[in-house]
Amino acid sequence: MKTNGKGAALNGRKADLQLSLPSSPHGVSIADFLTESGTFVDGDLRVNRDGIRIVSQTETKAAAPIKPSDHQLSLADLEAIKVIGKGSSGIVQLVRHKWTEQFFALKVIQLRIEEKARKAIARELRINLTSQCPYVVKFYDSFYNNGDISTVLEYMDGGSLAEFLKRNTRIAEPYLAAICKQVLQGLSYLHHEKHIIHRDLKPSNILINHKGEVKIADFGVSAIMASTSGQANTYVGTYHYMSPERISSEISEGSHDYKSDIWSMGIVMLECATGQFPYSSPDQGEVWANLFELMEAIVEQPEPCAPSDQFSSEFCSFISSCLQKDPKKRRSTSELLTHAFMNKYDYLQVDLSSYFTNEVSQETSGK
Repeated sequence: MKTNGKGAALNGRKADLQLSLPSSPHGVSIADFLTESGTFVDGDLRVNRDGIRIVSQTETKAAAPIKPSDHQLSLADLEAIKVIGKGSSGIVQLVRHKWTEQFFALKVIQLRIEEKARKAIARELRINLTSQCPYVVKFYDSFYNNGDISTVLEYMDGGSLAEFLKRNTRIAEPYLAAICKQVLQGLSYLHHEKHIIHRDLKPSNILINHKGEVKIADFGVSAIMASTSGQANTYVGTYHYMSPERISSEISEGSHDYKSDIWSMGIVMLECATGQFPYSSPDQGEVWANLFELMEAIVEQPEPCAPSDQFSSEFCSFISSCLQKDPKKRRSTSELLTHAFMNKYDYLQVDLSSYFTNEVSQETSGK
């Protein structure tokens, strides 16, 4: 009994013990040996709440960044920072790799029983797994755990073009040309190398980062075609940016091809330039309360155009090349990449990195 008493007292004293860091000597800060995520670093030694690890001797602060081809990720090595996106079927989290300090976007989708939902998830995974392009968001790995499909993707710290527009309202032509060029290169890769129609191109699926990179994301409704001349006849995507033939194909059981993505891109770029969605609702409001009226407007009304008194002739011509109701008259990605608007502002040496970074900095500082 006496021994047990000493053991209990000892356990009590252990419970009361707390670790504390001594005051830092002159010139030494905690950041020199303790990372923001709580990893103690000494040369090649790493110790955190998940254990101890020796990294390469050539690494001093953190392990080398993980590449998509490394296949070194596991869900256990990712710690959630915050939720950066929500949808009807899942969420997107900002996560940090515990050993490399690398940030990723973790897309978590509940695996549903419905075949249509399962097929959409499988389709996106197949596209992500085989797509490697500087203008498409990088895919790292995917896991199944407790009924969820978790996909590790490149983290684009500038958010989406939709979020950028909320803060800026509109984008000037020189910057828009630089953005559009990257989007077109991404679409060209999808169309001609992967034979994929994105089918849901919109501002929220175009992501940006502080490096000035612009990348296409979210392939949940994309169609994988047998060849570059293939056509799809399924009706999915966001109505606002849907081409007239996409809408009509649902009614007549017709089909659509890669040119439907060109229409979507034209609507996106026109919205970026003017600061408003090209089709006005009957009550002149921002939101279409009746989606059937919106679809009717897209099919029946004349094509939107860029006001010639507000924009350059090159931009007006570019938008017109994208927004032709007859898809056969619409230009392809390769033709649009050689359009005069693409090179109009090359002499300015537009720096999207500074443009995106300065905007984010101003928002953070409250300016």
